[in-house]
Amino acid sequence: MQTKIPCVIMRGGTSRGPFFHLSDLPTDTATRDAVLLAVMGSPHEIQVDGIGGSHSVTSKVAMISKSQRPGVDVDYLFAQVEINERRVDTKPNCGNMLVAVGPFAIDQGLIPANDGETPVRIYNVNTQSVVEAIVQTPGGEVSYEGTASIDGVPGTAAPVGINFTAAIGSVTQKLLPTGKPVDIIDGIEVSCVDVAMPTIQMHAEAFGKTGYETANELDADRELFKRMEAIRIQAGKLMGMGDVSKSVVPKIALLAPPRQGGTICVRYFVPESCHKSLAVTGTVCISAACAIPGTLAEKIAARTELTKAPQGMLEIEHPSGKIAIDLDADFTNGKQELRRAALIRTARRIFEGKVHVPRSVWAGW
Repeated sequence: MQTKIPCVIMRGGTSRGPFFHLSDLPTDTATRDAVLLAVMGSPHEIQVDGIGGSHSVTSKVAMISKSQRPGVDVDYLFAQVEINERRVDTKPNCGNMLVAVGPFAIDQGLIPANDGETPVRIYNVNTQSVVEAIVQTPGGEVSYEGTASIDGVPGTAAPVGINFTAAIGSVTQKLLPTGKPVDIIDGIEVSCVDVAMPTIQMHAEAFGKTGYETANELDADRELFKRMEAIRIQAGKLMGMGDVSKSVVPKIALLAPPRQGGTICVRYFVPESCHKSLAVTGTVCISAACAIPGTLAEKIAARTELTKAPQGMLEIEHPSGKIAIDLDADFTNGKQELRRAALIRTARRIFEGKVHVPRSVWAGW
């Protein structure tokens, strides 16, 4: 006998994973983590005994509940399930999985749909922040088909609008967690920025890279990862996050000047591999860094025509193409205002049914 748990598998942006009603999972964290590890098939390099996709972007879980918070529709708890370790990390948010939260909530009857578009106010439990999504709902039902396309995902789909307005200090409660736009760690210039996701940003050339390598080329250089991880651990302490060796945050981004007409070029690490495109939360953080005086990103972005003002459309180049974000922010003269960080992404409902876990892991309700 096994325990059957209702489950929906969804793609959100460039990520994919199971979505659960929080009430369908164990209430104590240790048992819930054990269930999620069993669901995904971790620890195992190809997660053969579960539904994980053997990559960090396909080893993610979303847990949704109807919110009791004023002005909020649903609560969203994100979990990154490690592939080769028996560990579940609920410190970070995932902006790509967040894209599918609104459609899931409407489909599951957690909130009613309008005819046309339905705004969904989402509280991210991980970072204690609210994000608004705009879901296409013609005839009062979620539409997944449309003409919107995003680099890193084949085909087209209905657009989902995502707007971050309360993302400063998502984990550290500080825009610049070290108090400076640039620090030196192991002889490398580093900008530590926390907007939607705490991120350690460095020049790719400081590691002997161009910043235009493919994700697979970077993944093959394990010495690069050792150097970056050593810096990440030191930066985590400087950022007030303590020992981050067992956490997937902060993330790392290697920066380079754009070469496809964008604002900046980025290779983003999650952190044990290079992202095939770019995380939504990483996009928000890097675009914000482009508007923060003195950061490495701002110095690169300042060379382009697009970012002479700290707001407007920015395009960030990544291994699969570009991601565009509409930024309205002011970080000059001591200000810390993020009025808008809006993106268009897509989502798709892929599977619904029940996932089974051994009763030795959880005997169910």
